[in-house]
Amino acid sequence: MTGSEDPVVVLVEDDPNIASLVDMYLRQEGYRVYQAADGKTGLDRLKQHRPKAVILDIGLAGDLDGIQICRELRATSDIPIIMLTARDSEVDRVLGLELGADDYVTKPFSPRELVARIRAVLRRTDGAPQAALPAVLEVGDVEVDIARREVRLGGNPVPITAREFDLLQYLAENLGLALSRRQLLDGVWGYDWVGDERTVDVHVLQLRKKLGDALNITTVRGVGYRLD
Repeated sequence: MTGSEDPVVVLVEDDPNIASLVDMYLRQEGYRVYQAADGKTGLDRLKQHRPKAVILDIGLAGDLDGIQICRELRATSDIPIIMLTARDSEVDRVLGLELGADDYVTKPFSPRELVARIRAVLRRTDGAPQAALPAVLEVGDVEVDIARREVRLGGNPVPITAREFDLLQYLAENLGLALSRRQLLDGVWGYDWVGDERTVDVHVLQLRKKLGDALNITTVRGVGYRLD
């Protein structure tokens, strides 16, 4: 059962089946959810409930689509925004991110993945001390020392480049979450980076060589990676 202290999420989605499914998973994970099926109602819900995050369908029908709502929100608020989109074109993705969306999920998607992404966004944006990441992230026998920017295997330092460290840190911060190459590029290289997405594969290969079986980076559907 949810209570008054549960984090609030506003879900703006005009497909009732998707909305019901996402609502159910979020409530199971301890969130209070307020739904809206159109842009105007979504803005009203946001004003009424002051949520921790908003899940926003980019392709809403009616006068206000997700892009317009994102633009309006960013004019007055830094609330975390996770975009849902059935369109995976670079133009849509870049436009949403340039307007200030924190993450995006392409339909069809796993509700569990969406919940994990909400948690990851809130960890990055919540300033509360309890949400802070530890100084050292541990993944099996691998230690990622954020303060020293050092990686240790079994207590022994492993030579690693700056970009490899950033990639490993990002994967460790999102442990168990499937991340596409594009999301890794946005999170590690930056949204404005231009180049071949396969550069991610090269860096993952180098991490595997340096850390061997101690680092379980799994290829996900040929389009991304997950660190377990």
